[in-house]
Amino acid sequence: MKTIYLAGGCFWGVQKFFDQFEGVVDTETGYANGPEKAPSYQEVCRSSGHAETVKIVYDECRIGLKKLLDFYFLVIDPLSVNQQGGDKGIQYRTGIYYTGEDQLPEIEAVYRAKERQLGQKLAVELEPIRNFFPAEEYHQKYLEKNPQGYCHIPQKMFTLGKKDRTE
Repeated sequence: MKTIYLAGGCFWGVQKFFDQFEGVVDTETGYANGPEKAPSYQEVCRSSGHAETVKIVYDECRIGLKKLLDFYFLVIDPLSVNQQGGDKGIQYRTGIYYTGEDQLPEIEAVYRAKERQLGQKLAVELEPIRNFFPAEEYHQKYLEKNPQGYCHIPQKMFTLGKKDRTE
């Protein structure tokens, strides 16, 4: 199993989005790459410096890192700074936080290809995971518990995994 941490705006939708793909073994919402102190959601909303992030554990024999990153770029605006959809603030910044140097060449290849495609530098942080603090329980699988909850990711994106398995 491998782990990657992805910040893509509100973590509710990012978690639901990645939960749909075969090979994603586990996801957990949390707060990453801020100060070395576990924050509360209220502190994160008051600009603690942490990013709303999803920890993704995946089976690399069933889904590769490149595929996960390709999916990631489908649901974020990689040029937006501290905002995704209607959510604004430092906690909604985008980021790819890797767990090992062995992941970096593949991540950089996808990242550079996206920059070439868009013709400009991305606003997506690319750095090692420095810290990750799990979010409160009510944030875990939030959109499963609250199907009408707000999400910046379009509803149709939550069915890509079903199509992916049948193709």
